[in-house]
Amino acid sequence: MSIDWFWLLAAGFFGGVLNSIAGGGSFITFPALLMAGVPVISANATNTFASCAGYLSGAYAFSDELRRYRKNLYLIIFISALGGVVGAWLLLQTPEALFRDAIPWLLLFATVLFIFGARINQTLRRLTVNQARMAGVGAVFLILLLLGISIYGGFFNAGLGIISLSYLALAGYSNINVMNAIKLLISCVVSVIAIAIFAVQDQIAWYEGTVVMAGTLSGGYVAARISKVIQQHHIRYFVIVTSVTITGIFFVKTYAG
Repeated sequence: MSIDWFWLLAAGFFGGVLNSIAGGGSFITFPALLMAGVPVISANATNTFASCAGYLSGAYAFSDELRRYRKNLYLIIFISALGGVVGAWLLLQTPEALFRDAIPWLLLFATVLFIFGARINQTLRRLTVNQARMAGVGAVFLILLLLGISIYGGFFNAGLGIISLSYLALAGYSNINVMNAIKLLISCVVSVIAIAIFAVQDQIAWYEGTVVMAGTLSGGYVAARISKVIQQHHIRYFVIVTSVTITGIFFVKTYAG
């Protein structure tokens, strides 16, 4: 472990930069935890723990937007918490070998979401405008959709924010600041609930997770400084190349090893 802390801190730093500017930090932090020798399910739980501080600080920054919609938030918080419980429980019931085999597919799903998420959200926003807040789609469907998203977030955190934005577009939200605020709230609730369950089951590698968290916090701070210098689309291209490469490596290691 003598040198692992440096690589974990570096991974957390770059993950924090990516999360603040373009998203996709888990494509760096999750593999870094695995390379540091953290068991696969514990690495997933630890990655959720390390990412949570960024969600909390982001949600706090959007507190004014959240206050304006607080009447709508109680149901969202309840469903997100329920989904986080179910997702975390499912993860802990999954055999480690099965979860290891599922990782390439989960990463592929998150990669596709990252690449096409903006187009999906734009399409859904047009649908909501044309169909008066999706009047033909029942409230029950939206509740079940949010529950499914929250279960995914409790099970595997990567890509949760992008899926949450798609849900909010489908639900009729159009103000991007409000959407980002509620997205972060969903991520916070799902993550906090999942972390509590993982902690009780002793699935969090606290040392490694704390080092990654320190990196993500410092990376997020630096990102605020450099975001005006580096154009976002350059960072986005880097995340796409990184995510496709890492996903490909996991497919090769899993199915050709």
